[in-house]
Amino acid sequence: MPNTAITKEVFSFLKKLEKNNNRDWFTTNKKEFKSLEDEMKVFFNDLGDEVKATDEIERVKIFRIYRDVRFSKNKTPYKINFSSSLSRAGAKLRGGYYTQVQPNNGSFIAAGFWQPEKQDLLRIRKEFELDASEFREVVSNKKLTAIWGELVGEELKTAPRDFDKEHENIDLIKKKQFIFVRNFTDKEVLDPNFKTEVVNSFKAIRPYFDLMSDILTTNLNGESLLD
Repeated sequence: MPNTAITKEVFSFLKKLEKNNNRDWFTTNKKEFKSLEDEMKVFFNDLGDEVKATDEIERVKIFRIYRDVRFSKNKTPYKINFSSSLSRAGAKLRGGYYTQVQPNNGSFIAAGFWQPEKQDLLRIRKEFELDASEFREVVSNKKLTAIWGELVGEELKTAPRDFDKEHENIDLIKKKQFIFVRNFTDKEVLDPNFKTEVVNSFKAIRPYFDLMSDILTTNLNGESLLD
């Protein structure tokens, strides 16, 4: 598969959009936008195809440029980035990948669990309550952290209900999200090998996903919850 590259025109348009984030300007320049959007759709779909070679991807979602401003203080109508997510195969695997292309060094990729369902979050916390040694070993592996750094995500200020605030793994139990993020400069995004770098980064996170899939598809006795 050809190594689809992101062109400098993508960043140029998004920078202009940031300075002219209104419907009149966007309507006037919509033809250019549609052309660049088509380019980015090819990039994101090619990225999905390459990830599918080593992981089971259920869905490639390409996000629209239009912002939902109903509940936001920021009323600008358009995003200043192109973005896409890859959802792993349903109940069997869980989790997902995310890619955002944004100028002025705002590009990044992410992998993990953004909004775990209530029962999934409880299952993860119960795992940590029982034993977090394997999890800590996986997320601190040098091959993973060299690419992704440390686990990040929102967390509670104190212990969740029915959990001991003095528990040795309370730092993990308090977490509401379980995410890894890698940032990229504009120069790195425009490099012809950017997509390959993203694919390799997603491959590197697989040990983490494999462990989380195992946790979320078994009970605390290690018995499968899948039919």
